Amino acid sequence: MADQNSRKMSRAEAGRKGGQTTKQRYGEDHFGKIGRVGGKKGGETTKQRYGSEFFQKIGRIGGSK
Repeated sequence: MADQNSRKMSRAEAGRKGGQTTKQRYGEDHFGKIGRVGGKKGGETTKQRYGSEFFQKIGRIGGSK
């Protein structure tokens, strides 16, 4: 008999689980903070392509779920 805990997790499920764990550990505000930092260091190509507001937007979306 296959145990539910032994089945493989999809990438979407793994990402959701990781996000929920991070939300519980650091709180919803954490996503907004890392979104602002993401626009400041690293991701220069993404920043040039989409602008620093993009990182703030995705940070807020990540923290709202």
